[in-house]
Amino acid sequence: MDGGSATPPPPPPQPPRAQLNLPPTMPRDALALEAPTPPSDHVSRMINSAHSQSPSRAIYSDRFIPSRSGSNFAFFGIRSSPSPQSASCCCSSSSSSSSASSPAAAAAAASESKEEASSSTYNALLRAALFGPDTPDRKESPVVGRNIFRYKTETKRSLHALSPFGFEDAGNVVSQSPVKAARKVPRSPYKVLDAPALQDDFYLNLVDWSSHNVLAVGLGNCVYLWNACSSKVTKLCDLGIDDSVCSVGWAQHSTHLAVGTSNGKLQVWDASRCRRVRTMEGHRLRVGALAWSSSLLSSGSRDKSILQRDIRTQDDFVSKLAGHKSEVCGLKWSYDNRELASGGNDNRLFVWNQHSTQPVLKYSEHTAAVKAIAWSPHLHGLLASGGGTADRCIRFWNTTTNSQLSCIDTGSQVCNLVWSKNVNELVSTHGYSQNQIIVWRYPTMSKLATLTGHTYRVLYLAISPDGQTIVTGAGDETLRFWNVFPSPKSQNTDSEIGSSFFGRTTIR
Repeated sequence: MDGGSATPPPPPPQPPRAQLNLPPTMPRDALALEAPTPPSDHVSRMINSAHSQSPSRAIYSDRFIPSRSGSNFAFFGIRSSPSPQSASCCCSSSSSSSSASSPAAAAAAASESKEEASSSTYNALLRAALFGPDTPDRKESPVVGRNIFRYKTETKRSLHALSPFGFEDAGNVVSQSPVKAARKVPRSPYKVLDAPALQDDFYLNLVDWSSHNVLAVGLGNCVYLWNACSSKVTKLCDLGIDDSVCSVGWAQHSTHLAVGTSNGKLQVWDASRCRRVRTMEGHRLRVGALAWSSSLLSSGSRDKSILQRDIRTQDDFVSKLAGHKSEVCGLKWSYDNRELASGGNDNRLFVWNQHSTQPVLKYSEHTAAVKAIAWSPHLHGLLASGGGTADRCIRFWNTTTNSQLSCIDTGSQVCNLVWSKNVNELVSTHGYSQNQIIVWRYPTMSKLATLTGHTYRVLYLAISPDGQTIVTGAGDETLRFWNVFPSPKSQNTDSEIGSSFFGRTTIR
């Protein structure tokens, strides 16, 4: 080989390029590709929107990433992901070799930190406004033993809360309904009637209000009728100087009035005609308690017995109920006319059915005479009773289960009880030592109003046929009319009807 330049070897043969099968009329130059034109600024912003964030508005993702900080993965045999601290330690070496963060990432982190700070501030203010300033943050409390898909722990409820008769402590229950403003009850009677010779005797029942809006009052040896619509006073009867009125009671949906006397007799009068229908005997001593059912008239006496009478028959009574060891001073039929409750000076409360001659239920928890008795018109089998001076308690009974539901100490002698038929409330009247009238809300037994004005024991109580007004009588020889209950159509409104004072008149 000589010293001249060597001839380079020929290049290797190139593989044949694939040719498109084009029609003969189409030139191949039409398929030449042009260099791509750079995108416009608007398009660039759309493409790079994921990398550059607006400082004025945060961008949120549509992915839901749950927080597993409170999850117990060991319970399912799953290894939990490393904590943020360990993760940062593991990736510190790699992060040191690469760039710490781009300007766009730093701006995003600052925006996220600012958003979290504002969110935590808002949550703190909201928590303080709802639950008080001393309420700790839930995030600050340690999470112990929390599991995925765990059951919520329900609020513990008392056994009474499972019953429609239950008494539930309002302090342990958070109501989800909006709180209603307390109804305004006028504190003064809208009418006062003088009732001369109205006896101051705890064991008598001398006032009753009929379904025809007529008030019957026993004064001495006479019975007077006061028409609530016209204020007209009518003298119904005079028993004479040798007898006196001990009890009065209107028949249901009728103009018949029963009058119990001190001689042990029972008279039935047709008040619309001022005519005596019949006189029935059977008791040896005074008749101080009366109660009508749809077909029977019950009378309780100082002779310790209760007589069941049917005025459609000629017999003076159809059955005799024995059980009390002292004077019978309280009698009430239930609203379905199936049960009769009786209270006596022997501190006993008995419940009888239509056909029994012995009590089917006996309650001896009271420690004084039981005159105040009232059946609830809202719940079947709910009975309220009140005790005298040595007891001072109102007790509630479920006669369907034969159990006592609750008891409240009123602080004074309980003389009468009556339920409202419009709302779930009741009124009690009292004697020694405060002589007050109390409106209660059931079942919480919170006081809606305490009414005063009588200077003697409030021994007599009756309710108007519309269920809004009560009349009270006392040994101070006055009858006072109070508007205490709302009408059925205005339970949510504050009624001021009857709050004005119309003066004082005499019933006879």
